[in-house]
Amino acid sequence: MKKIILFAVMALVTVSAAAQTPKFGHVNYSELVQLMPAADSARTQINASQKEANDTYNSMIEEYQTKLKQYQEKSATWTPAVKKSKEDELTSIQNRVQDFEQTVQQELQQQSQTLMAPIQKRAIDEVNKIAKAKGLIYVFDTSSVLYIDDKQSTDLTSEARKALNIPATRTLESLQKELQAQQQQTQQK
Repeated sequence: MKKIILFAVMALVTVSAAAQTPKFGHVNYSELVQLMPAADSARTQINASQKEANDTYNSMIEEYQTKLKQYQEKSATWTPAVKKSKEDELTSIQNRVQDFEQTVQQELQQQSQTLMAPIQKRAIDEVNKIAKAKGLIYVFDTSSVLYIDDKQSTDLTSEARKALNIPATRTLESLQKELQAQQQQTQQK
């Protein structure tokens, strides 16, 4: 009798487990992060830092080129001590430029990560909240999945866009056009 009850319970568990189809979702995470209004602010700060770094770099290069030109024009008339001093000065400027390039790249990368981290976290939190409300067990990022069957997976992108205050008219294409227009304006200045 116990064996029959145990067999019936096991059969019931197996049938109920088979009846519960796993629920999957997918989202375009990259689109969400790039289109969030907060990402615009972060990009503005990053671009300002990059411009400042480029200005500093250009002034350092200009200084080097000026001193190099002076060295090339006048080195034949200098004493060995003056010539050595000018060579050391040129070497010092080259080293400062190289150090600046390496340091500024690391700092810009760190700034970008620092500014984007809360934006990325907010996107993940919103997607998690939507997924939990829908009872999903997995949510895949469409940029890293080779195939998604839309009939068996729920697209959370539009719902997440609303939760993140991304206007329906804003797309990656429109963002690209905005960024190109900003770049052209910057170049014209």
